[in-house]
Amino acid sequence: MTATGLPPVAAEVAAGALDLLPARLRKRVDGAVAKAAAWRVEPAPDGANGVGAVRVRVADETTVTLTTTDGVVASADAAICDCLLAPACLHRAAVLASAPLAETGPGPDEPETGPGPGPDEPETEADPEPESAQEPGSPAAPTPAQLRALDALRAVGERVLVAGVGGAGAVVRAETVRAAHAARVAGLHRAAAVGLRIARRLGEARAEEPGFRLDALGADLTELFALALRPTSAVGTARRTYRPAQPLRLTGLFTEPVVTASGYAGVTTYALAPDGALHTLADVRPGGAERVAQAAASTVPGGCTVSLRELGDGGGVLLTSPTVSYDGRVGAGGGVRSVGVSGTGWSEGPADALWRRPPAEQFAASDGGTEVRTHDGDGAEGDDPRAGLLFLRGTVAQDGRFAVADGPTVALYAPDERPELPYAENLRLLAARPGLRIRLVARVVPGRPGGVHALAAAWEGRDGAVVRADLGLRRIHRTDLPDPAATSTMDAPSGPVPALPVELELLRRAVERAVAGGRPVAAAADADLPRRLRATGLATAAACAEALRGAAASRTHDALGRLVPADPAAYARAWLTASVYAAAATRSLLTAAWSPSA
Repeated sequence: MTATGLPPVAAEVAAGALDLLPARLRKRVDGAVAKAAAWRVEPAPDGANGVGAVRVRVADETTVTLTTTDGVVASADAAICDCLLAPACLHRAAVLASAPLAETGPGPDEPETGPGPGPDEPETEADPEPESAQEPGSPAAPTPAQLRALDALRAVGERVLVAGVGGAGAVVRAETVRAAHAARVAGLHRAAAVGLRIARRLGEARAEEPGFRLDALGADLTELFALALRPTSAVGTARRTYRPAQPLRLTGLFTEPVVTASGYAGVTTYALAPDGALHTLADVRPGGAERVAQAAASTVPGGCTVSLRELGDGGGVLLTSPTVSYDGRVGAGGGVRSVGVSGTGWSEGPADALWRRPPAEQFAASDGGTEVRTHDGDGAEGDDPRAGLLFLRGTVAQDGRFAVADGPTVALYAPDERPELPYAENLRLLAARPGLRIRLVARVVPGRPGGVHALAAAWEGRDGAVVRADLGLRRIHRTDLPDPAATSTMDAPSGPVPALPVELELLRRAVERAVAGGRPVAAAADADLPRRLRATGLATAAACAEALRGAAASRTHDALGRLVPADPAAYARAWLTASVYAAAATRSLLTAAWSPSA
């Protein structure tokens, strides 16, 4: 469950709750959602077969009961209010609108709800996909019904952009969920997943959750409008498919905690095959941050006793009759068998080659710090857990930043600052050891060019032995670090700090402010920005800024002098142009900043 105590709710259930409300009550939904934050959530005893329940205490004589199956409220009759107006009541609608969005199957932005198909689940050969569900690289032409569903989803996206985060309340969020669900029913799995991510992020913003990222919402809107312009790319696949593979020997690299806003948690372990191919094994299911430790202790599929955490900490496994998806995810089909074998260190074998690759080349391959999206397979489009990974060697600088060998000097950010995860505490300890030489696994941070997310690290400890730590799982102690006197004299050459021109940063902020405040904020943007952009040679950026402000402020009158409703499509096109340009310019400039000659 999430911090609110509410379990994830299937998209169609959340949307349907608001559909039942009469018009007079729909106007009061946002106020009811605000009150729902103070309603007490009481866990109820679990039932059989994975069925459980929570009760939301609205008042002394009014409660809303949510019944979950495998941690998810999956149907309309699983949400019951005992008031006289139920089910068309504000209590039920407010609770469901406050809950995180999930789906009856794996969520679109989760790596996977578990390590793959279970022992009794069919693999691809026994469970063929529908025609609309195709592997990446084989897009099918959308049908007229799919085009209509995509157009409806685009129109909802325009409404979100015009209203902004501040104006997109529970009703707009429900319309987004409904349109996304209709897109999924039509077979537009990729577009549907984008729509659900937008709805989730709007919910995070409404609840003022610390994990909300305005730039991520902007990236989702950009992707949605781009899919509307390229309908063949909106289809995607319904689920990740697993195919039989040859026996596979894997050496673990690291394990990363996964805690999502949609109510899923667990870990993903990254491992290498002898040919250098990167594979992942995951255990991600409904739950909160407290589930991370439990998932890390779960074992590798196939019957061996090696846990995912042990594998990620340098262990090894040999899998016979494995199933593997197109993106390297290892499944858990009934025929797979596994046995623990010896692993290797980061400085040995194929792992060492990851750290020998030039940092600039790695950064360029990561899409240059922009929001990276690839098909997730389960529930269509999602964040590829491997996207944006960087394998860096370097030294802790005097100011606590990380001086990358043959690269820039960057700040190390915690990917997740929840107190249950030790990222922030570990990074403070490492930053206090200037001169310490480290091998680091990091990920590019969209929207924060001056730093990276630190995921795992290895260094030489006090006794000369290599210390290796998954920074989100293992709490580092001072005894794990070398004596300060042994590192203080080490040379820590500092490269350039990646940064963007002030004027380009202003354009990026204008694009984000338009998402936050909607059309009125974009219309009131700095009128002097285009001139400043032209003065620095960014003529295209200037044209984008002018077009965005002009489209936001454009209002015409009819023959009787009345204001004609503004054209949301024209405004969305101007915003999309500015967003795409800002992302491309950022990618180009930051890639150059990571090169040794920068």
